[in-house]
Amino acid sequence: MRFDRLLVNARIATMTATGRPWGALEDMACLGIADGRIAWAGVAAELDGPPERRAREVVDCRGGWLTPGLVDCHTHLVFAGNRARDFAMRLEGADRAAILAAGGGIPSTVRATRAASGAELLASALPRLDELLAEGVTTVEIKSGYGLERATELRQLRVARRLGELRPVRVVTSYLGMHGLAPEYAGRADAYVDLVCEELLPEAVAQGLVDAVDGAIERVAFNAAQMARVFRKAQQLGRPVKAHADQYADAGGAAAVAGFRGLSADHLECVSAAGIAAMAEAGTVATLLPGANYTLRDPHKPPVDKLREAGVAMALATNCNPGSSPTTSPLLMMNMACSLFGMTAGEALAGFTVNAAKALGLQDEIGTIAPGRRADLALWDVDEPAELAYWLGRGSPLAQLFRNGTPLAPARWPRRS
Repeated sequence: MRFDRLLVNARIATMTATGRPWGALEDMACLGIADGRIAWAGVAAELDGPPERRAREVVDCRGGWLTPGLVDCHTHLVFAGNRARDFAMRLEGADRAAILAAGGGIPSTVRATRAASGAELLASALPRLDELLAEGVTTVEIKSGYGLERATELRQLRVARRLGELRPVRVVTSYLGMHGLAPEYAGRADAYVDLVCEELLPEAVAQGLVDAVDGAIERVAFNAAQMARVFRKAQQLGRPVKAHADQYADAGGAAAVAGFRGLSADHLECVSAAGIAAMAEAGTVATLLPGANYTLRDPHKPPVDKLREAGVAMALATNCNPGSSPTTSPLLMMNMACSLFGMTAGEALAGFTVNAAKALGLQDEIGTIAPGRRADLALWDVDEPAELAYWLGRGSPLAQLFRNGTPLAPARWPRRS
């Protein structure tokens, strides 16, 4: 077979179950790309003839490490304003109720986002997306949820789709109209659920703006019964579901979304043993969000040991949002997951590759380096993959990003001969 592009002199972290750390291929590994997909991965000795005869273009990786392109599977990238005032109040001792009483919290972001035009939302989101790309992201999930009414929810989702047109990145959208209760429906949560199920969600799906449906199952948001109505509607409309679950208390969120064979349950600081068992049975991914845990100084941690023991796949994400996780750094999140949650370096990288892809239902397309997968790749100037979770504040060691096998400029090739 002749390749469109052949990457040579690489070390490859395939993130597949080969029995080797990282699923690694070393010793002058090579990767062949055809029609935007990975056609072959192996070592140079296995090539039939010199590289120049096997491919239209040969790329020398100079000993750098190739990984799957990173997948950020939980973000709120499209929003207006910021919540620096909330941050300052929290540091001065204010609790969640005090911040809300002072006009902060999610309602303040809802007000700002409702007031912003599509052009303004796009202009503010693009730099955040560029920062993700600079740290190796080739797929990003973007939620709505800062409108809680028709016009703004649709506007957020349209902007998310536009981001995927303006940058070489796959954008997956999640409808999050159940992020919180719309202020117009204070005291009437069931009526708001009616609105979402009967009008808002069906229209967003009909406009082609929704890949998945998310919702917050928390004691400060919606209960499992209310969310079940939304999940049933989502499945009727042919969309998979996921949930913000059990962050502040055990509200039965993990078990509820697992009952619908949900893609993921996210946060999980207070998940119960029953919730973990339900996730394991359903194959629901645990998406852990260390940025929020750190920013909120939450004393509860996701039970990584219990998730690991139960065989629940653990994804990681930036959870980029203005309130609880104002970050666009997957690499920092890897470090926090190791340092705060007790994950291994290998689990951290899997959290942003193979398991993050599973959390989006895309495990057959991305997240591993294997024949048939999309050639979404990141080349890193590191001596070993553990460095991706190790360094703090050093800057991105990304040397080159590939989207569907095409190298994206600018390149900064590894400094090896």
